[in-house]
Parts: sequence; structure tokens; C-alpha cells
Amino acid sequence: MLKNIPSVLSPLLLKVLMEMGHGDEIVIADGNFPAESMAKNAIVIRADGHGVPEILDAILQLMPLDQYAEKPCALMEVLPDDTCAKPNIWLKYQRTLALYGENPQAIEMIERFAFYKRAQQAYAIVATGEKAVYANILLKKGVVK
Repeated sequence: MLKNIPSVLSPLLLKVLMEMGHGDEIVIADGNFPAESMAKNAIVIRADGHGVPEILDAILQLMPLDQYAEKPCALMEVLPDDTCAKPNIWLKYQRTLALYGENPQAIEMIERFAFYKRAQQAYAIVATGEKAVYANILLKKGVVK
């Protein structure tokens, strides 16, 4: 064990965060996300007992977002035919971003299949047990100053 490292970050996830460079992307995926089939070029990290908000919080304690990207975060937008409302979990993400000095409005909304395509190019995908729908979030790594 180490001091000041959030316990939800597994050794593999810590290793991946260290390996990632400026501009690399990581997806924190909900339990419905097809992580294994999306990750042909990425590392899949299992975090089944955890939700996206707690993993997001833990990652942002250690990893800055890309300050040169207009929107260093991305969410999968709700499908036009879907009857669900704007997911409440997105408000948690905005509060967490603000907590770590990130702009809570700097979130890009991406159509479902475009999100999948971008996720296929990510460095890693964290597969959580999150039950909320449309809870996937993509983060672009920044520079530690």
C-alpha cells in the first residue's frame, strides 16, 4: 500500500496512468459499455465493484486534463429516440471536475457510434460496474506542471 493513493485505483490502473502521455485518452466506462470489443488497441482495466464517479474522482486526484484541448472530457450523448432524460450522473461529473480545478463546462457531447470509434483509439478503458446509463466518460491527459 501507498500513502495518499485512492484505494479504488488498482496497481494496473496506476501503471496505466503513469504510462499515458500528454494527449492520450482513457475511457471510464459504465457496466453496459462493450469494453472488451472496443479495446482491440487499448488496455482494459476491470473495476467491476466500483462506479464511474468514484473512479473519476480518484483519477483526477492524480492526472491533470489537457489544458490545450478546448474540451478534454467527452460524454456519449443520449440517443434522440431514447426516452431517458439527461443523466443525473453528469452533474456529479461536473462537480468532480470543478473540485479538481477543471472546467465543468469543458465537456464534449459525442454521438454514440462516434464515441465508440474514439474509445477504440483510447490508451485504456476502465470497465466499471456502474449501473447508470450513458455514464461513460472519456478523459484526455494533460501535462503535470
